[in-house]
Amino acid sequence: VGEDRPGVAATLRALNEALGRPAALWVKESGARNLRHRDFLAPRAALSAAFPGGQVPPEAVSAVSSLQGPAVLPLRVCRQTPAGLAVQVRRPEAFQRLLGAVPGPAAAVAGARTGCVVLHCPALRSPAALQPRHLRSVLLADHLAQLLRAQGVDVRLVPALSEERSWDVLRQLRIYWPSGGSSLTDAVSALKAALEQCSCATSCEQGPGTAKGVICKVHLKSFVEQQGLLGYDPNLDVLLVTEGTLRSLAELQEAVLHCPVSDPMAPPASRFPSSSCCSIVHVVNCEEEFQQQQLDVLWRILDLGAHTALQKHLVCGPVKVTNPSSPIGADQYFQLRKRQMYEASVMKYGELAQDEAWTEVIDILTVAAIRFEMLSTAHRSQITLDLENNSISTKGTKSGAFVMYNCARLATLFNAFQQAVEQGTYPPLPPASELNFSCLREEGEWLLLFNYLLPFPEVLQQAAQLPPPSKGIRITANTETVCKFLIQLSMDFSSYYNRVHVLGEPFPHLFDQMFARLQLLGAVRDVFHSALATLHLPPLSQI
Repeated sequence: VGEDRPGVAATLRALNEALGRPAALWVKESGARNLRHRDFLAPRAALSAAFPGGQVPPEAVSAVSSLQGPAVLPLRVCRQTPAGLAVQVRRPEAFQRLLGAVPGPAAAVAGARTGCVVLHCPALRSPAALQPRHLRSVLLADHLAQLLRAQGVDVRLVPALSEERSWDVLRQLRIYWPSGGSSLTDAVSALKAALEQCSCATSCEQGPGTAKGVICKVHLKSFVEQQGLLGYDPNLDVLLVTEGTLRSLAELQEAVLHCPVSDPMAPPASRFPSSSCCSIVHVVNCEEEFQQQQLDVLWRILDLGAHTALQKHLVCGPVKVTNPSSPIGADQYFQLRKRQMYEASVMKYGELAQDEAWTEVIDILTVAAIRFEMLSTAHRSQITLDLENNSISTKGTKSGAFVMYNCARLATLFNAFQQAVEQGTYPPLPPASELNFSCLREEGEWLLLFNYLLPFPEVLQQAAQLPPPSKGIRITANTETVCKFLIQLSMDFSSYYNRVHVLGEPFPHLFDQMFARLQLLGAVRDVFHSALATLHLPPLSQI
């Protein structure tokens, strides 16, 4: 987060330091009811555990009120309440500091991290047609790549798409995955040579029961036990290595080789730079997990470089399809949702939705519906796709269509304002430094700033975090964070927008409030656009 921009984490840190206790005592409020009385609370139970009798020394209470700093929100008086120690923010000043700054929220997070991540999606190697369960892991990897890039991380996507088959459904879903790729002949030959020297490998007699193309057997279990590796399936035993297996490994190795290193002058060790800050994340659905663990261990066996120890497995839960008459492919799933979105749009907008100009709108709404359907659930949990009922209605507040609808409402608002300016109804929006933010007194205005504009950079950072496994090789990522954030933002914005008439009568004494509200909603629009970009969703100008 930018140094001068107030942030939630920095304010909480300063509040905790002011009380002089190592424990994290303070929490940020988010519910509308509590925000009427306080913005931060040190709950009574936490204070009782930290101070004798729960009594905070007066000097600590006064230290809280006098807190200041570039990343700390400006605070008003701190007071004892039945719920605990409560603090309110000096709201007009907070509006000024957040809305008066020139850079948008996206600019504040750029360059926050460095390094390289290889995202490996084995579903794209499946010789069979893609299923919805494959789509889940591909969409998740695509979203995670965008989140990491927004943090300044270099991302490599593996495998490259084969040019021998059609990937129309990926293109329709706005998934931009590399295709083609370089020749892997030399890399495969090097791996074959490593296999010949490998103590875990034994030659494979080509008999009647041997699968065609098997090069050798590799004993994975003994290696896992010898190295004391944790988190692997106990049924890992012998792997029959084929040319395809080695090609998969070779492609991963090539991706790691092309990752930037922290010290370009460092001498290479093994077949990789020892200073490589590259980590490898295998994004797999639960049905592919066992096969990917086999590949993981084989790679560790053939190259003991530090990078192979940085492999992590991000496992997606199952995708259950209700009432399918037969197994449904990803293409059919997309076409079904598109037809349902078209029917829902015709029902809501009538003949307008049958106009040619709506073709692209319905395409984008379909992509939004599918992405939210697949990504707004924690990746470990099961998703149930109800294909019979139209679960992507434009009315549902939990859907991607609802988010896109509210984003379009903002575009309509600013188009209407611009037209009114051109017609001389309103003067142009003044610079932010000249606006009077003390006019923003409506409950929903503080809710939008405090729950969305303020924490947005930190939301993106948290969504892109890939914490190390606590034990074993599985990791958990907060890949549902952005979708849930956008759904909640849409609900609170919609509630505010339905209550408040932003573009009022053209009387000069009303302009201050209108301009302050437009500045606030312009920042909300920027947040929508930045968050939707991590889902490869363009904002809609009309709906």
